[in-house]
Amino acid sequence: MDSFTYLIPYGLEWLNLIVRWLHVITGIAWIGASFYFVWLDNSIRPPASGSELAKKGVSGELWAVHGGGFYNPQKYLVAPAELPKDLHWFKWEAYSTWLSGIALLTIAYYFNAQAMMVDKSVADLSSLQAVGIGIATLVVGWTVYDLLCRSPLGKHDFWFGVVVFVLIVAAAYGLTHVLSGRAAYIHVGALIGTIMVGNVLMLIIPGQRKMVEAMSAGRLPDPVHGQKAKQRSVHNNYFTLPVLFIMISNHYAMTYQNARAWLVLAFIMAAGVSIRHFFNLRHKGRVEWRYPLLGVALLLAVAVAIAPPRPPVAVAADPVAQMQTVTAIVAQRCVSCHAAQPTQPGFATAPAGVVLEQPEQIRQNAERIYKQVVQLKAMPLANLTNMTDAERAQIARWFEAGAK
Repeated sequence: MDSFTYLIPYGLEWLNLIVRWLHVITGIAWIGASFYFVWLDNSIRPPASGSELAKKGVSGELWAVHGGGFYNPQKYLVAPAELPKDLHWFKWEAYSTWLSGIALLTIAYYFNAQAMMVDKSVADLSSLQAVGIGIATLVVGWTVYDLLCRSPLGKHDFWFGVVVFVLIVAAAYGLTHVLSGRAAYIHVGALIGTIMVGNVLMLIIPGQRKMVEAMSAGRLPDPVHGQKAKQRSVHNNYFTLPVLFIMISNHYAMTYQNARAWLVLAFIMAAGVSIRHFFNLRHKGRVEWRYPLLGVALLLAVAVAIAPPRPPVAVAADPVAQMQTVTAIVAQRCVSCHAAQPTQPGFATAPAGVVLEQPEQIRQNAERIYKQVVQLKAMPLANLTNMTDAERAQIARWFEAGAK
């Protein structure tokens, strides 16, 4: 192997780090702006009838103090009488978040699809098939959502929300039956993120441009553009907590490495929507504790339902023989990734920095090995090295006997 080829995985690792960092930064900017404007829209109060603000066409205003200064944002019913010279557009936060997210998806999953997307115990796919399923999910998902928004159903917010939620859960069900659990979750998140940025790119910004163009031409803007944009903005607002959970879900194999991972995701997403609804109502002055309580109840139900079974009482055995057996299993099934210099393609460094080449390193990571290999069966990743149930049982007996 020449030096250039050897450095490719290391370079991809750095690229993964930089793009992931960028994705988090832009995501904070986008979701922060979304939360702020929904709060602002729900918190503004109409001006007094006959006041100067009302005559100017202001539908609501708010006074706030932050960072040592006073602020007085105002919202117009349609548009101000005169177009301001400087007008800020909130769009690049959304575009940058989606672009960095797709780049990260490509680097972390599509470039190493066999390790990150394919689980042969679920479906024996080629890398090309797995990537094709992932991309098709995003394209078809946005198309179906947008058509529903434009259909008569789009005029009924509650039932529209129910239908979209059911369709997203159906997508999760389908993906968990063809991809690895981790890849399925990430693609549900990418689907939601694509819908969110599609709303900005295809409807919100074009609608705002039409309003600005009308004002520039001396015409009164059509309020329907603002109404449609607000509807899509509200949809994005309810999507935020589910998509944020999915962004961090890859660290919690207990959720996606479950026989009913799609149902686990459905309950957690429902909890996020319920909690978000509580805050949206609270901004309007309504405090309804049933919604956060429902969210907490759903999360507790999931935690109880997926809790690992209590291990059986360990049978006494020769600790030296047990350690030798476990060391041999780890060397055969785990060390290709968990080594100072991994030999598994696509890995420049040991995942999570865990090196398992020596017995002492194995003992130090005993609890982590037991959790990932025995309880969650999340490792080896996509079971690339074909660890058997008998080998998992050997590791379980070693750990339960004290991992000596």
